[in-house]
Amino acid sequence: MVLIIDDDIAVRTSLLLLLKNEGYDVMDSSEPADAIKKIKKHEPELIILDLNFSNDTSGKEGMHLLGKIKQIDATLPIILITGWASIELAVQGMKLGANDFINKPWSNDHLLQSVKTLLDLKEKKTEHHTRKQLDKTYDFQHIIGEDPKMLNILETIGRVAGTDASILIMGESGTGKELIAEAVHQNSLRRSKPFVKVNLGGISTSLFESEMFGHVRGAFTDARFDRTGRFELANKGTIFLDEIGDLDAGSQVKLLRVLQDRTYEVLGSSKTKSVDVRVVCATNKNLGEMVSKTTFREDLLYRINLITIYLPALRNRPKDIPLLVNYFINNLKEIYGRPSLSVAGSAMKWLQQLPLPGNIRQLKNIVERTILVSKNDELDIDDFRSQLELSPVKKGDIQLPGIGTLTLEEVEVEMIKRAMDHHKNKIAKAAASLGLTRSALYRRLDKYQIPYDEAED
Repeated sequence: MVLIIDDDIAVRTSLLLLLKNEGYDVMDSSEPADAIKKIKKHEPELIILDLNFSNDTSGKEGMHLLGKIKQIDATLPIILITGWASIELAVQGMKLGANDFINKPWSNDHLLQSVKTLLDLKEKKTEHHTRKQLDKTYDFQHIIGEDPKMLNILETIGRVAGTDASILIMGESGTGKELIAEAVHQNSLRRSKPFVKVNLGGISTSLFESEMFGHVRGAFTDARFDRTGRFELANKGTIFLDEIGDLDAGSQVKLLRVLQDRTYEVLGSSKTKSVDVRVVCATNKNLGEMVSKTTFREDLLYRINLITIYLPALRNRPKDIPLLVNYFINNLKEIYGRPSLSVAGSAMKWLQQLPLPGNIRQLKNIVERTILVSKNDELDIDDFRSQLELSPVKKGDIQLPGIGTLTLEEVEVEMIKRAMDHHKNKIAKAAASLGLTRSALYRRLDKYQIPYDEAED
Protein backbone atom coordinates (compact mmCIF):
# COMPACT_ATOMS: atom_id res chain seq x y z
CA MET A 1 0.00 0.00 0.00
CA VAL A 2 1.16 3.53 -0.87
CA LEU A 3 0.29 6.43 1.46
CA ILE A 4 0.07 9.97 0.00
CA ILE A 5 0.54 12.78 2.54
CA ASP A 6 -0.32 16.26 1.23
CA ASP A 7 -2.62 19.05 2.42
CA ASP A 8 -3.58 19.94 -1.17
CA ILE A 9 -6.69 17.97 -2.18
CA ALA A 10 -5.92 18.48 -5.89
CA VAL A 11 -2.49 16.86 -5.48
CA ARG A 12 -3.89 13.96 -3.44
CA THR A 13 -6.72 13.33 -5.91
CA SER A 14 -4.36 13.39 -8.88
CA LEU A 15 -1.88 10.97 -7.26
CA LEU A 16 -4.63 8.65 -5.98
CA LEU A 17 -6.10 8.35 -9.49
CA LEU A 18 -2.66 7.84 -11.11
CA LEU A 19 -1.55 5.10 -8.72
CA LYS A 20 -4.91 3.31 -8.60
CA ASN A 21 -4.94 3.15 -12.40
CA GLU A 22 -1.55 1.42 -12.19
CA GLY A 23 -2.95 -1.20 -9.82
CA TYR A 24 -1.54 0.11 -6.54
CA ASP A 25 -3.46 0.00 -3.26
CA VAL A 26 -3.47 3.68 -2.16
CA MET A 27 -4.50 5.76 0.87
CA ASP A 28 -4.16 9.48 1.50
CA SER A 29 -3.82 11.84 4.44
CA SER A 30 -4.05 15.63 4.65
CA GLU A 31 -2.22 16.32 7.91
CA PRO A 32 0.64 14.88 10.05
CA ALA A 33 -1.29 13.49 13.05
CA ASP A 34 -3.66 11.51 10.81
CA ALA A 35 -0.72 10.32 8.69
CA ILE A 36 1.08 8.89 11.75
CA LYS A 37 -2.09 6.99 12.80
CA LYS A 38 -2.45 5.48 9.31
CA ILE A 39 1.22 4.50 9.16
CA LYS A 40 0.97 2.66 12.51
CA LYS A 41 -2.32 0.97 11.63
CA HIS A 42 -1.84 0.08 7.93
CA GLU A 43 1.99 -0.22 7.65
CA PRO A 44 2.34 1.19 4.11
CA GLU A 45 5.13 -0.05 1.82
CA LEU A 46 5.93 3.45 0.49
CA ILE A 47 5.08 7.07 1.30
CA ILE A 48 4.78 10.08 -1.00
CA LEU A 49 5.24 13.18 1.17
CA ASP A 50 4.86 16.90 0.55
CA LEU A 51 7.11 18.87 2.90
CA ASN A 52 4.87 21.95 3.10
CA PHE A 53 1.57 21.96 5.00
CA SER A 54 -1.10 24.67 5.37
CA ASN A 55 0.30 28.17 4.72
CA ASP A 56 3.72 27.29 6.13
CA THR A 57 6.28 26.98 3.30
CA SER A 58 9.35 26.59 5.53
CA GLY A 59 9.09 22.80 5.42
CA LYS A 60 9.53 22.49 9.21
CA GLU A 61 6.26 20.59 9.67
CA GLY A 62 7.13 18.20 6.85
CA MET A 63 10.67 17.66 8.15
CA HIS A 64 9.32 16.90 11.62
CA LEU A 65 6.88 14.38 10.13
CA LEU A 66 9.67 12.80 8.05
CA GLY A 67 11.72 12.30 11.21
CA LYS A 68 8.77 10.71 13.04
CA ILE A 69 8.12 8.32 10.12
CA LYS A 70 11.75 7.21 10.14
CA GLN A 71 11.51 6.56 13.89
CA ILE A 72 8.52 4.27 13.27
CA ASP A 73 10.21 2.42 10.37
CA ALA A 74 13.70 3.41 9.24
CA THR A 75 13.46 1.18 6.13
CA LEU A 76 10.21 2.67 4.80
CA PRO A 77 10.85 4.24 1.34
CA ILE A 78 9.81 7.91 1.10
CA ILE A 79 9.45 10.07 -2.02
CA LEU A 80 9.36 13.83 -1.43
CA ILE A 81 7.23 16.07 -3.64
CA THR A 82 8.85 19.48 -4.05
CA GLY A 83 9.17 22.51 -6.30
CA TRP A 84 12.41 23.83 -7.80
CA ALA A 85 12.20 26.72 -5.35
CA SER A 86 12.58 24.30 -2.45
CA ILE A 87 15.31 21.99 -3.77
CA GLU A 88 17.44 22.81 -0.71
CA LEU A 89 14.55 21.60 1.44
CA ALA A 90 14.46 18.33 -0.52
CA VAL A 91 18.20 17.86 0.01
CA GLN A 92 17.69 18.28 3.78
CA GLY A 93 14.97 15.65 3.55
CA MET A 94 17.34 13.25 1.77
CA LYS A 95 19.80 13.72 4.63
CA LEU A 96 17.03 12.71 7.05
CA GLY A 97 16.45 9.48 5.15
CA ALA A 98 14.13 10.21 2.20
CA ASN A 99 14.91 8.11 -0.88
CA ASP A 100 13.95 10.34 -3.79
CA PHE A 101 12.47 13.72 -4.63
CA ILE A 102 10.15 14.61 -7.48
CA ASN A 103 9.54 18.11 -8.82
CA LYS A 104 6.18 19.85 -9.18
CA PRO A 105 4.70 19.75 -11.73
CA TRP A 106 5.74 16.11 -11.95
CA SER A 107 5.95 13.78 -14.90
CA ASN A 108 3.56 10.85 -14.32
CA ASP A 109 5.98 8.42 -15.99
CA HIS A 110 8.89 9.63 -13.87
CA LEU A 111 6.90 9.41 -10.63
CA LEU A 112 5.61 5.91 -11.43
CA GLN A 113 9.14 4.82 -12.32
CA SER A 114 10.39 6.04 -8.93
CA VAL A 115 7.54 4.28 -7.07
CA LYS A 116 8.18 0.98 -8.91
CA THR A 117 11.96 1.17 -8.39
CA LEU A 118 11.73 1.80 -4.64
CA LEU A 119 9.12 -0.93 -4.12
CA ASP A 120 11.20 -3.41 -6.15
CA LEU A 121 14.31 -2.60 -4.11
CA LYS A 122 12.38 -3.04 -0.87
CA GLU A 123 11.15 -6.49 -1.90
CA LYS A 124 14.50 -7.86 -3.01
CA LYS A 125 16.46 -9.45 -0.16
CA THR A 126 20.23 -9.87 -0.25
CA GLU A 127 21.37 -13.47 -0.10
CA HIS A 128 24.99 -14.55 -0.10
CA HIS A 129 25.94 -16.59 -3.16
CA THR A 130 29.09 -18.21 -4.48
CA ARG A 131 30.52 -17.03 -7.80
CA LYS A 132 29.13 -20.16 -9.52
CA GLN A 133 25.64 -19.45 -8.19
CA LEU A 134 25.82 -15.82 -9.34
CA ASP A 135 26.97 -16.88 -12.83
CA LYS A 136 23.97 -19.22 -13.14
CA THR A 137 21.58 -16.37 -12.46
CA TYR A 138 23.28 -13.34 -14.03
CA ASP A 139 25.53 -12.39 -16.94
CA PHE A 140 28.86 -11.42 -15.34
CA GLN A 141 31.16 -13.11 -17.86
CA HIS A 142 33.43 -10.06 -18.32
CA ILE A 143 33.97 -9.46 -14.60
CA ILE A 144 36.80 -11.53 -13.12
CA GLY A 145 36.95 -12.01 -9.37
CA GLU A 146 36.00 -14.21 -6.43
CA ASP A 147 37.04 -11.92 -3.59
CA PRO A 148 34.18 -11.52 -1.03
CA LYS A 149 34.13 -7.75 -1.69
CA MET A 150 33.57 -8.39 -5.41
CA LEU A 151 30.93 -11.06 -4.75
CA ASN A 152 29.02 -8.56 -2.58
CA ILE A 153 29.20 -6.05 -5.44
CA LEU A 154 27.95 -8.61 -7.96
CA GLU A 155 25.07 -9.52 -5.63
CA THR A 156 24.15 -5.85 -5.39
CA ILE A 157 24.25 -5.46 -9.18
CA GLY A 158 22.05 -8.52 -9.61
CA ARG A 159 19.60 -7.20 -7.02
CA VAL A 160 19.22 -3.70 -8.49
CA ALA A 161 19.79 -4.29 -12.21
CA GLY A 162 16.13 -5.10 -12.86
CA THR A 163 15.01 -1.78 -11.35
CA ASP A 164 15.53 1.71 -12.76
CA ALA A 165 17.52 2.86 -9.71
CA SER A 166 20.25 5.40 -10.48
CA ILE A 167 23.67 3.95 -9.64
CA LEU A 168 26.91 5.72 -8.73
CA ILE A 169 30.10 3.67 -9.11
CA MET A 170 33.09 4.99 -7.16
CA GLY A 171 36.66 3.74 -7.16
CA GLU A 172 40.22 4.46 -8.20
CA SER A 173 41.22 4.66 -11.88
CA GLY A 174 41.54 1.26 -13.51
CA THR A 175 39.29 -0.66 -11.10
CA GLY A 176 36.74 -1.59 -13.79
CA LYS A 177 33.95 0.95 -13.32
CA GLU A 178 32.90 0.74 -16.97
CA LEU A 179 32.63 -3.06 -16.79
CA ILE A 180 30.35 -2.76 -13.76
CA ALA A 181 28.17 -0.22 -15.61
CA GLU A 182 27.92 -2.59 -18.60
CA ALA A 183 26.99 -5.46 -16.24
CA VAL A 184 24.16 -3.35 -14.79
CA HIS A 185 22.82 -2.80 -18.31
CA GLN A 186 23.29 -6.42 -19.45
CA ASN A 187 21.31 -7.71 -16.47
CA SER A 188 18.53 -5.13 -16.74
CA LEU A 189 15.22 -5.15 -18.60
CA ARG A 190 16.80 -2.58 -20.96
CA ARG A 191 19.52 -4.98 -22.18
CA SER A 192 18.17 -5.03 -25.76
CA LYS A 193 18.21 -1.21 -25.93
CA PRO A 194 21.25 1.11 -26.32
CA PHE A 195 24.08 1.38 -23.80
CA VAL A 196 25.59 4.83 -24.39
CA LYS A 197 28.94 5.71 -22.78
CA VAL A 198 29.81 9.37 -22.21
CA ASN A 199 33.21 10.49 -20.95
CA LEU A 200 32.23 13.77 -19.28
CA GLY A 201 35.88 14.59 -18.63
CA GLY A 202 36.47 14.74 -22.38
CA ILE A 203 33.62 17.17 -23.20
CA SER A 204 34.42 20.87 -23.06
CA THR A 205 31.98 23.23 -21.31
CA SER A 206 31.13 24.99 -24.57
CA LEU A 207 30.11 21.72 -26.28
CA PHE A 208 28.29 20.11 -23.33
CA GLU A 209 24.73 20.96 -24.42
CA SER A 210 25.37 20.02 -28.04
CA GLU A 211 26.95 16.67 -27.08
CA MET A 212 24.36 15.72 -24.48
CA PHE A 213 21.14 17.16 -25.90
CA GLY A 214 21.97 17.60 -29.60
CA HIS A 215 21.60 20.68 -31.81
CA VAL A 216 19.75 21.75 -34.92
CA ARG A 217 21.42 23.11 -38.01
CA GLY A 218 22.37 26.78 -37.53
CA ALA A 219 22.21 26.64 -33.70
CA PHE A 220 25.75 28.07 -33.65
CA THR A 221 28.45 29.01 -36.17
CA ASP A 222 29.77 25.50 -36.93
CA ALA A 223 26.41 23.72 -36.69
CA ARG A 224 26.09 22.72 -40.37
CA PHE A 225 23.95 19.65 -39.70
CA ASP A 226 21.43 18.47 -37.10
CA ARG A 227 23.06 16.42 -34.36
CA THR A 228 21.43 13.80 -32.12
CA GLY A 229 22.45 14.15 -28.47
CA ARG A 230 23.65 11.33 -26.22
CA PHE A 231 20.45 11.31 -24.15
CA GLU A 232 18.32 10.80 -27.25
CA LEU A 233 20.65 8.02 -28.45
CA ALA A 234 20.24 6.31 -25.06
CA ASN A 235 16.43 6.58 -24.98
CA LYS A 236 14.80 3.42 -23.54
CA GLY A 237 18.30 2.17 -22.66
CA THR A 238 21.11 3.09 -20.26
CA ILE A 239 23.37 6.13 -20.27
CA PHE A 240 26.75 5.75 -18.56
CA LEU A 241 28.14 9.10 -17.40
CA ASP A 242 31.82 8.48 -16.66
CA GLU A 243 34.02 10.97 -14.77
CA ILE A 244 31.01 12.90 -13.51
CA GLY A 245 33.26 14.55 -10.91
CA ASP A 246 34.92 16.53 -13.73
CA LEU A 247 31.75 18.49 -14.62
CA ASP A 248 31.87 22.26 -14.16
CA ALA A 249 29.14 24.07 -12.16
CA GLY A 250 27.13 25.23 -15.20
CA SER A 251 27.05 21.78 -16.78
CA GLN A 252 26.02 20.24 -13.45
CA VAL A 253 22.87 22.41 -13.42
CA LYS A 254 22.01 21.41 -17.01
CA LEU A 255 22.53 17.74 -16.22
CA LEU A 256 20.45 17.97 -13.04
CA ARG A 257 17.53 19.40 -15.02
CA VAL A 258 17.34 16.44 -17.39
CA LEU A 259 17.84 13.88 -14.61
CA GLN A 260 15.21 15.63 -12.51
CA ASP A 261 12.46 16.09 -15.09
CA ARG A 262 13.51 13.60 -17.79
CA THR A 263 13.05 16.43 -20.31
CA TYR A 264 15.49 18.58 -22.28
CA GLU A 265 15.65 21.02 -25.18
CA VAL A 266 17.75 20.49 -28.28
CA LEU A 267 20.18 23.39 -28.73
CA GLY A 268 18.67 25.89 -31.16
CA SER A 269 15.15 24.52 -30.76
CA SER A 270 12.46 25.51 -28.28
CA LYS A 271 10.75 22.12 -28.51
CA THR A 272 10.94 20.09 -25.28
CA LYS A 273 11.77 16.39 -25.63
CA SER A 274 11.17 13.63 -23.10
CA VAL A 275 13.64 10.84 -22.42
CA ASP A 276 13.37 7.47 -20.68
CA VAL A 277 16.83 6.34 -19.54
CA ARG A 278 18.53 4.40 -16.78
CA VAL A 279 21.38 6.54 -15.41
CA VAL A 280 24.68 5.03 -14.21
CA CYS A 281 27.49 7.39 -13.19
CA ALA A 282 31.13 6.81 -12.25
CA THR A 283 33.98 8.80 -10.75
CA ASN A 284 37.37 8.34 -9.11
CA LYS A 285 36.81 11.50 -7.06
CA ASN A 286 35.36 11.90 -3.58
CA LEU A 287 32.04 13.59 -4.40
CA GLY A 288 31.13 13.99 -0.72
CA GLU A 289 34.31 16.00 -0.20
CA MET A 290 33.57 18.01 -3.35
CA VAL A 291 30.08 18.81 -2.00
CA SER A 292 31.61 20.16 1.22
CA LYS A 293 33.92 22.36 -0.88
CA THR A 294 30.92 23.43 -3.04
CA THR A 295 32.57 22.15 -6.23
CA PHE A 296 29.82 19.54 -6.74
CA ARG A 297 26.09 20.13 -6.29
CA GLU A 298 24.55 18.29 -3.35
CA ASP A 299 21.19 17.93 -5.10
CA LEU A 300 22.90 16.36 -8.13
CA LEU A 301 24.73 13.90 -5.86
CA TYR A 302 21.43 12.79 -4.31
CA ARG A 303 19.90 12.46 -7.77
CA ILE A 304 22.59 10.05 -9.04
CA ASN A 305 23.28 7.83 -6.03
CA LEU A 306 20.16 5.94 -5.06
CA ILE A 307 22.58 2.98 -5.05
CA THR A 308 26.32 3.55 -4.54
CA ILE A 309 28.90 0.88 -5.41
CA TYR A 310 32.45 1.26 -4.09
CA LEU A 311 34.93 -0.74 -6.18
CA PRO A 312 37.93 -1.91 -4.14
CA ALA A 313 41.47 -1.24 -5.32
CA LEU A 314 43.20 -4.32 -6.76
CA ARG A 315 45.78 -4.27 -3.93
CA ASN A 316 42.88 -4.87 -1.52
CA ARG A 317 41.85 -8.09 -3.28
CA PRO A 318 45.22 -9.76 -4.06
CA LYS A 319 43.68 -13.25 -4.41
CA ASP A 320 41.96 -12.03 -7.59
CA ILE A 321 45.29 -11.10 -9.21
CA PRO A 322 46.12 -14.70 -10.36
CA LEU A 323 42.59 -15.01 -11.82
CA LEU A 324 43.06 -11.76 -13.77
CA VAL A 325 46.59 -12.66 -14.93
CA ASN A 326 45.41 -16.07 -16.21
CA TYR A 327 42.42 -14.43 -17.93
CA PHE A 328 44.77 -11.96 -19.70
CA ILE A 329 47.25 -14.73 -20.59
CA ASN A 330 44.54 -16.97 -22.09
CA ASN A 331 43.27 -14.12 -24.27
CA LEU A 332 46.75 -13.07 -25.36
CA LYS A 333 47.82 -16.65 -26.21
CA GLU A 334 45.51 -16.55 -29.20
CA ILE A 335 46.23 -12.94 -30.17
CA TYR A 336 50.01 -13.45 -30.25
CA GLY A 337 49.99 -17.10 -31.36
CA ARG A 338 51.82 -18.41 -28.27
CA PRO A 339 49.75 -21.36 -26.97
CA SER A 340 52.38 -22.50 -24.42
CA LEU A 341 52.44 -19.26 -22.40
CA SER A 342 52.23 -19.60 -18.61
CA VAL A 343 53.28 -17.73 -15.46
CA ALA A 344 55.65 -19.20 -12.88
CA GLY A 345 54.23 -19.58 -9.36
CA SER A 346 56.93 -17.34 -7.91
CA ALA A 347 56.07 -14.62 -10.46
CA MET A 348 52.39 -14.84 -9.59
CA LYS A 349 53.18 -14.32 -5.88
CA TRP A 350 55.43 -11.39 -6.81
CA LEU A 351 52.65 -9.77 -8.84
CA GLN A 352 50.28 -10.19 -5.88
CA GLN A 353 52.45 -8.01 -3.62
CA LEU A 354 52.74 -5.08 -6.05
CA PRO A 355 50.95 -1.83 -5.03
CA LEU A 356 49.54 -1.44 -8.59
CA PRO A 357 48.22 2.15 -8.29
CA GLY A 358 46.77 1.78 -11.81
CA ASN A 359 44.83 -1.31 -10.67
CA ILE A 360 43.46 -3.77 -13.28
CA ARG A 361 44.40 -1.49 -16.17
CA GLN A 362 48.04 -1.38 -15.01
CA LEU A 363 48.18 -5.15 -14.39
CA LYS A 364 46.88 -5.87 -17.88
CA ASN A 365 49.40 -3.43 -19.33
CA ILE A 366 52.31 -5.13 -17.50
CA VAL A 367 51.20 -8.61 -18.60
CA GLU A 368 50.78 -7.62 -22.26
CA ARG A 369 54.09 -5.75 -22.45
CA THR A 370 55.88 -8.69 -20.81
CA ILE A 371 54.46 -11.11 -23.40
CA LEU A 372 55.52 -8.80 -26.22
CA VAL A 373 59.09 -8.41 -24.96
CA SER A 374 59.90 -11.79 -23.39
CA LYS A 375 60.69 -14.84 -25.54
CA ASN A 376 60.13 -17.23 -22.63
CA ASP A 377 57.02 -19.43 -22.60
CA GLU A 378 57.04 -19.52 -18.80
CA LEU A 379 57.12 -15.91 -17.58
CA ASP A 380 59.17 -15.38 -14.41
CA ILE A 381 59.74 -12.50 -11.97
CA ASP A 382 62.57 -10.99 -14.04
CA ASP A 383 60.35 -10.88 -17.16
CA PHE A 384 57.67 -8.89 -15.33
CA ARG A 385 60.08 -6.74 -13.33
CA SER A 386 61.71 -5.39 -16.49
CA GLN A 387 58.31 -4.10 -17.65
CA LEU A 388 57.15 -2.57 -14.40
CA GLU A 389 56.85 1.20 -14.78
CA LEU A 390 57.81 1.93 -11.16
CA SER A 391 59.64 -0.13 -8.57
CA PRO A 392 57.20 -1.85 -6.18
CA VAL A 393 57.82 0.46 -3.26
CA LYS A 394 55.38 1.85 -0.77
CA LYS A 395 54.27 5.41 -1.35
CA GLY A 396 56.17 6.54 1.73
CA ASP A 397 59.44 5.12 0.34
CA ILE A 398 59.39 7.13 -2.90
CA GLN A 399 62.48 9.33 -3.21
CA LEU A 400 61.51 12.97 -3.76
CA PRO A 401 63.78 15.93 -4.55
CA GLY A 402 65.04 17.90 -1.55
CA ILE A 403 62.92 20.79 -0.25
CA GLY A 404 63.76 23.94 -2.14
CA THR A 405 65.38 22.21 -5.12
CA LEU A 406 62.25 22.09 -7.29
CA THR A 407 58.87 23.79 -7.15
CA LEU A 408 55.68 21.66 -7.18
CA GLU A 409 55.00 22.89 -10.72
CA GLU A 410 58.46 21.81 -11.90
CA VAL A 411 57.95 18.34 -10.41
CA GLU A 412 54.59 18.06 -12.21
CA VAL A 413 56.11 19.15 -15.53
CA GLU A 414 58.94 16.62 -15.17
CA MET A 415 56.55 13.74 -14.32
CA ILE A 416 54.33 14.58 -17.31
CA LYS A 417 57.34 14.67 -19.65
CA ARG A 418 58.58 11.33 -18.31
CA ALA A 419 55.16 9.69 -18.65
CA MET A 420 54.73 10.97 -22.22
CA ASP A 421 58.21 9.77 -23.14
CA HIS A 422 57.74 6.38 -21.46
CA HIS A 423 54.42 5.78 -23.22
CA LYS A 424 55.66 7.18 -26.56
CA ASN A 425 53.09 10.03 -26.58
CA LYS A 426 50.10 7.73 -26.09
CA ILE A 427 47.79 10.09 -24.20
CA ALA A 428 45.46 7.48 -22.66
CA LYS A 429 48.33 5.42 -21.22
CA ALA A 430 50.31 8.43 -20.02
CA ALA A 431 47.21 9.87 -18.34
CA ALA A 432 46.40 6.54 -16.61
CA SER A 433 49.94 6.19 -15.26
CA LEU A 434 49.72 9.72 -13.82
CA GLY A 435 46.27 9.11 -12.31
CA LEU A 436 44.71 11.71 -14.64
CA THR A 437 41.89 11.72 -17.16
CA ARG A 438 42.79 12.31 -20.80
CA SER A 439 41.23 15.78 -20.71
CA ALA A 440 43.13 16.66 -17.51
CA LEU A 441 46.42 15.65 -19.15
CA TYR A 442 45.59 17.68 -22.28
CA ARG A 443 44.94 20.74 -20.08
CA ARG A 444 48.31 20.34 -18.37
CA LEU A 445 50.15 19.86 -21.69
CA ASP A 446 48.62 23.11 -22.91
CA LYS A 447 49.16 24.92 -19.60
CA TYR A 448 52.88 24.05 -19.43
CA GLN A 449 53.31 24.31 -23.23
CA ILE A 450 54.78 20.82 -23.44
CA PRO A 451 55.09 19.92 -27.14
CA TYR A 452 53.79 16.50 -28.22
CA ASP A 453 52.71 14.57 -31.28
CA GLU A 454 49.92 12.30 -30.12
CA ALA A 455 50.46 8.66 -31.03
CA GLU A 456 47.47 6.45 -31.75
CA ASP A 457 46.29 4.74 -28.58
